Formats: sequence, structure tokens, C-alpha cells
Amino acid sequence: MSTASSHECSDRNAEGSMTETESGARGARLIHNEATTEIPVHLLFRDDPDPVPVPMSPVVVGTGTGTGTGTGSTGRPAARRMPQRAPVRPVPSVDPEIVERPGRVLPGAAGVFGGAVGAAGTAVSLGWAGALPRIMTEIAGLPGYEGAGLGPVQWAAVAGSGALALLGFGGLARGRTGRAWVLTLFGRYRGSVRRAGLMWVNPLFLRRRVDVRLRHWRSEPMPAVDANGVALRVVVLVVWRIKDTAKATLGVEDHEEYLRACVEADMARVLSQLPADAFHEDAPTLRNAEAVGGLLTRRLAADAEPVGIEVFSAQPTRIEYAPEVAAAMQRRRIAALDAQHRDSVLTSVVDSVEDTVTRLTTRGLVELDDYERKALVKDLTVAFYTGRGE
Repeated sequence: MSTASSHECSDRNAEGSMTETESGARGARLIHNEATTEIPVHLLFRDDPDPVPVPMSPVVVGTGTGTGTGTGSTGRPAARRMPQRAPVRPVPSVDPEIVERPGRVLPGAAGVFGGAVGAAGTAVSLGWAGALPRIMTEIAGLPGYEGAGLGPVQWAAVAGSGALALLGFGGLARGRTGRAWVLTLFGRYRGSVRRAGLMWVNPLFLRRRVDVRLRHWRSEPMPAVDANGVALRVVVLVVWRIKDTAKATLGVEDHEEYLRACVEADMARVLSQLPADAFHEDAPTLRNAEAVGGLLTRRLAADAEPVGIEVFSAQPTRIEYAPEVAAAMQRRRIAALDAQHRDSVLTSVVDSVEDTVTRLTTRGLVELDDYERKALVKDLTVAFYTGRGE
């Protein structure tokens, strides 16, 4: 038994040594199992494995406490993961009680009538007390009357009639088409008036005139950058109007200044998404005024709506490079146009040469071997390209 076992072990050792010798000669590193299945070693162990792309859902990476790039368990820098979507900006809002509603006013005739009655009552009260100037009685043709004197009753009548006259005439207001009044009483909103013509408004109300007509604002050249970080100067034309007078007047300190700030901020966001020019490729750029204006209008309308401003259009009227980079970008644009022209000319020449050679050989006008065909193509290319260049 021991002898047989020793022979078997020696045979196995011999086989193992022969295998190692053959493998060393071939240079292949293989592992043999009992089923004689060959498994390449490089699939099992590698000194420097290549990273295998593993699909994973993008997540947001929190800010670490270290000062360098994060590393994984293998000591390699961890891959930067982008957030799944941009954070949503909070929508501005104003006091929900500040909503435009009609203010209480009376026709102007009511104010005129009340003021006239108060003035007449004041005159009668003064005449009853005998306090009218003599010149007034003479002009009115009234007989002389000494009166009862200014007693408490006479003072009350004069005060009541005078207050009625002041309220009647003091509350008269003239409304204009395209203008509105915002009424407040001791700091509290009491309504808005969009009527035109003569009307009577409580004289205790504080009135603020607001322009509700369709308006436009053309900005000065504002600085911005495109997707490549190139400095730009942009002029924007905004068409807007006030939709809610209460929000525009009471919900924000200055609605026009707020609109200007929103235009500048939204313009910077929109213009930074696309390059100003795509010199050597066919890609969307800021030269597409329709698309850029549509996106800017939607974003500006969303920002201005909470303060009662309705935006109809926000269109860039001029997008140009900043003076410090204008010369360099102009040279680059000229070079790109020249390259496109040369490419189009060369394509046309090649098509013309191919068509000419094909017609000559197809109709049997000439018989060309390979050398003659190449020479003919060369001569035709030079001739056509020279003619197109001129």
C-alpha cells in the first residue's frame, strides 16, 4: 500500500512539474482543477484591476469633513456623483390678505351735491347768526339783519354744514383711463378703484395712483456669461403690466425695481445654459432668439406673478460679446466661417469630379486604367477648385 501510494504521489508530482514546465514555456498562467477546466488567472487576481462601470442611481454627496478627495475601500478617489435634480427654489409669496378688490366709491354728482348743500347750509347758518359780511348781503340783495348772534346752536349749525361741504368737495377725485387708485385707511387696504371720470372717495382714505396700462422696459446693456464662461453684453425688452394693484403696491416696496432685478437674475440663468456661438458644430446657441426669449419669458412671468405683475414678453434684443473679448471672438468666428466655406467648396468639387469621371467612363468616351484615372481626378480637382475659389 505504501509503495503504491508513493508511486501515485511521484506520478502526480511528475505531472505537476511537467505542467509547470509547459506553462512556463508557453507563458500562460492557468489553474487546472479536477474537472480539467482551464480558468485564466487574470480573471481571478489582478494587481491593478480596471474599474468596471456599475449602473447606479445618482445621489447627492454630502459635504465631508476632510480636506481632500474622498476615497473608497480600495484607496482610490471616490467618483463624484451629481445630484439627481436641481434644488427647487422657494416661490416668493405675499400676505394672502393683500388681494385686489373693488373699493367703495360714489358718483361724482353725489359729492358735488353734498358739498353744495354743506356750503349753502354754512351760509344760511352764518346769516342766521348775523355773521355774514355786509358786502355779501348787499350783493345777494338781502335786507339788513342783525341776527341772533353766534351762540352754541349757531356754532353747531355752522360746524355741521362746513364739515358736510368739506367732505363733499374734498372727496372728489378724477379717475383716468389706464390709471387706478389704491385706497388705504390707517395702513389697512380698503380696495382699488379702476373707474374713469369724476367720483367721490372718502377723503380719509390715502390714495396711491398706479399705472395699469401695458408698458415696456428696455434695459441698458447688462453683463452676463454664456455656457462657456464668455463675457457678454445683453439688452432685454420686457412687455408687462400690473395685474393686481394691491400686490404691486403693498406686497413689495418698489415693483419696478423688483422687476428689473428679476430680469437680470433670470437672464443670467437662461444665458448660462447655452454658448453664444457654436463655431465648428451644429448645436443650439443663444442666437436662437425665439427659444431664448420664450424661456426667459416663462421664468420672468413665474417670478413676477406673486407681486401682481403680468409679463407678456421678455426678449433679448441684442446679445454681443463684451469689449474685452469681442476682437478674439470675432477672429474665431471669421475663421469658422472660412473653414465652413472651404469645406462646402471642397465637397462641391469632389462631387463634380466624381460626376464627371463617372459620365466619361459610363458613356465609353474614354478608357482609363488606375494610373490614368488618378491623374484625371487630380487634374479635374485642381481645375474645379481653382474655378470655385475665384
